[in-house]
Amino acid sequence: MTDDYSNTTPRAGNTPEDNGRRRFLMGTAAGITATAVSGFVPTAHAAGDPYADPAEPALPETGFQLDPARAALVVTDPQVDFLSPDGVTWKVVGESVREHNTVENIGRLLRSAKQSGLPVAISPHYYYPQDHRWDFGGPLEKLMHAIGMFDREGPLKVSGLDGSGADFLPEYKEYIDDGETIVASPHKIYGPEHNDLILQLRKRRIDQVVLAGMSANLCVESHLRELLEQGFEVAVVRDATAAAKLPEGDGYQAAIINFRYIANALWTTDEALERIGADA
Repeated sequence: MTDDYSNTTPRAGNTPEDNGRRRFLMGTAAGITATAVSGFVPTAHAAGDPYADPAEPALPETGFQLDPARAALVVTDPQVDFLSPDGVTWKVVGESVREHNTVENIGRLLRSAKQSGLPVAISPHYYYPQDHRWDFGGPLEKLMHAIGMFDREGPLKVSGLDGSGADFLPEYKEYIDDGETIVASPHKIYGPEHNDLILQLRKRRIDQVVLAGMSANLCVESHLRELLEQGFEVAVVRDATAAAKLPEGDGYQAAIINFRYIANALWTTDEALERIGADA
């Protein structure tokens, strides 16, 4: 009987020649990487600003160009519980919201998108009674459920919604309730994997997104990641978002680092408005 394990023929990809080639390629790749970041030294933030971009970034420009004919503004969670002093999270997000002028900047984006005819999509966050029967969740999920964040009476009920923490911020309603804005079904944790945002965008042949909303290191970053995975180009508007500041860390600082690493572009609101092409 032949012992299957006695065959000493090198497997494909495991010959001395293959191993030598692999070592050569690995060495070449390491050399390219070293060249790309040669001389790179982490620099102090400008004027002590923890959110300032590095003076000499190591990562390349992507060359992203906004094409309004195939783009949309997407705003996550533009709701009272995140953006109003009356919201249940204001004690932890309010400082960041004020610091970045987030409420006004989201409003400027909405107004400019409407002026220019750029499609607008809202990805809201709602919790219904059925969602409070989940058996497990992460720390932030536990907190959101405990404080009644984004609570609604049910998926087919709007009673109690107006003026509640789940409602859209009053100053945004003229843009959201105009009959033109896409209001996606709610996302439930952070990303859009389980709502119809991507379907709605694809059905309009949209493959570029200008992304803003709340909150930076949670829903915004999760939407960014999923949209990228789904083949969209995404520009994040850095001062049209904000995040909680907790003993566990500054959520905005965590997000801004990842935005630099993975977004196709990272703009201020002024830069976004210039590219959208409307007065604001």
